[in-house]
Amino acid sequence: MRIAVVHEWLDRYAGSERVLAEILRLFPSADIFTIVDVMTAPERDFLAGRQIRKSFIQRLPFARRRFRLYLGLMPLAIEQFDLSGYDLVISSNHAVAKGVITGPDQTHICYVHSPMRYAWDLQAQYLRESRLDRGVKSLYARWLLHRMRNWDVRSSNGVDVFVANSTYIASRVRKTYRRDAIVVAPPVDIERFAPGAERGAARRERYLVASRFVPYKRVDLIVEAFAKMPHRSLLVVGDGAGDARIRRIAAGAANIEIRPPVPQAELVALMRQARAFVFAAEEDFGISMVEAQACGIPVIAFGRGGARDIVRPLGAERPTGVLFAEQTVPSIMAAVEAFERAGERITAENCRENAERFGIDVFRRRFSDIVRRARGSGSAARRGVADEAPVLEEVS
Repeated sequence: MRIAVVHEWLDRYAGSERVLAEILRLFPSADIFTIVDVMTAPERDFLAGRQIRKSFIQRLPFARRRFRLYLGLMPLAIEQFDLSGYDLVISSNHAVAKGVITGPDQTHICYVHSPMRYAWDLQAQYLRESRLDRGVKSLYARWLLHRMRNWDVRSSNGVDVFVANSTYIASRVRKTYRRDAIVVAPPVDIERFAPGAERGAARRERYLVASRFVPYKRVDLIVEAFAKMPHRSLLVVGDGAGDARIRRIAAGAANIEIRPPVPQAELVALMRQARAFVFAAEEDFGISMVEAQACGIPVIAFGRGGARDIVRPLGAERPTGVLFAEQTVPSIMAAVEAFERAGERITAENCRENAERFGIDVFRRRFSDIVRRARGSGSAARRGVADEAPVLEEVS
């Protein structure tokens, strides 16, 4: 079986690249196709020296540094890849990867990190934050996103099986494409985030935030909430565009410490020592929450997006954290106090056991099973015996 893996672009090793890495480990003979490849040598070890087939955008002016400016050309670029010689096509999609052209004798499985957020429900926010909400540039941006939406829906018809990284993204797939998606969480290397011996001791006193300082992460809300709770200690690890604002909010609060990003080994140690991990973003999934749970620490998180898949809230069997309903300072403060009242109902053992649902081996097993079922279903249909094809259900 010849296999092609299509990934949007290779520029840095982040969440979607973790998924790509495991797909490539499952199918080591697969060929890789991407819009552009500008990833630096230290980050590309997971590619294992494979040849990368790139689109014509790679050769356009300034593409190595500003390839996103060619968004309007990306549907055309992705459609130019000749995948006719492959039996199985796996696309890793958050923009255009699923738009590759496949034929009736091929199986196309799309792992969706998210439909194009900036073209769909987050368009207004994207235009506002990019300062494209008025003027001539705004008209062009709105026209382009309108065209991208039309193409996005049309190209979804070429996908045989959608796989979503969370129930939240599955609901967005259903809303956007009117298609069901099987939920398979991203692989998390939980063995690198194992609990330390200190988890057997009394809980540490300091809460932890580890995040980039970008607007949607809402680190500012967490810092403001703890500034109003001087009896609760908070450590914030990260940096980014919002650094000055976050430090300004924390100024004068003796209970809040802000550090720049730290190496992973140090982050693991900080997680092991934390009282709880606080997370205020609405994420598609949220790998850092799983990593915290793998270290045996509770999570206090905004109760939308991937957090609802990850955290077992108070009231559930074997709770592992607290979910708050609104991205507001009072809601975060109330969640922290609810966590304090929970006492020993949230245990390190339950947090670790919960994280094991998201391990690498679980991802490999579930994704392999989906491929096997999809190929079996497609083969039966091509033989004209679709009634014998196995039903492609969510893999438990």
